[in-house]
Amino acid sequence: MDRFPARPRMNHSVPRSRMRAHILVVEDERHLGVGIKYNLEAEDYRVSLVEDGPSALQLIEHSGSSIDLIVLDLMLPGMSGYTVCEQIRESGNTTPVLMLSARTLSEDRARGFDVGANQYMSKPFDLYELISRVKNLLQTSPAGTAPRAAPPVPETVDSISFGRVEADFRTHQVSVDGQPIKMTPKELRLLRYFVENPERVINRSELLTQVWEMSGNLQTRAVDQFIARLRKAIEPSPAEPVHLLTVRDAGYRFVLEPETLEPETSAN
Repeated sequence: MDRFPARPRMNHSVPRSRMRAHILVVEDERHLGVGIKYNLEAEDYRVSLVEDGPSALQLIEHSGSSIDLIVLDLMLPGMSGYTVCEQIRESGNTTPVLMLSARTLSEDRARGFDVGANQYMSKPFDLYELISRVKNLLQTSPAGTAPRAAPPVPETVDSISFGRVEADFRTHQVSVDGQPIKMTPKELRLLRYFVENPERVINRSELLTQVWEMSGNLQTRAVDQFIARLRKAIEPSPAEPVHLLTVRDAGYRFVLEPETLEPETSAN
């Protein structure tokens, strides 16, 4: 997106909670960053604009919890948006991140979710959609949601064998049919959560809260994408799973010892 029309500044009163929302925009294309900043300010948000990753990380560190949302460009000079987002999450910061990128490949989107992005928008994008996503993320951020009932406390599992899979969560080693496979830390954490909660139907909201440590109300495809990647790694036939089953309109159920290793077409 090279240019988009500026929305007129609104004169009507807005709730103080919205006026206090502080958005950090990280965009190295200055004309684009200024345009995003102007239009978000027209929606009565407080906006800070920086043009590189180190400046963003420094501002986040000094601002503490005062930043409510981060709009993060992927292609930044010196330090990519992937790295910035990864460092934000590694510090324990769960502020919602909306990632922007001219890259449209599914693996780019998957990597964005893998490092902790909540939503991903491809450039060029529509201004109204950007503002809509910003509103959605702010409304469903952890600070603005009611506490949910905690899931049952599972028994800790350090290693396990099931089907064709052997996993040691202490050493981060997983093998299928005796051959080692690579898993990202998030994939391994997701697998462990299922292993520690066998036979229980787990919804997306719980997975976002317990595995991603984010608000369960966030609208994101990260869970579905990770489930697909996990099935590809551990299932005899990913399209017809026998271990990691979909329970329609409810969530997912992990079966440690299926009655048959023949795939069930009704499972997904």
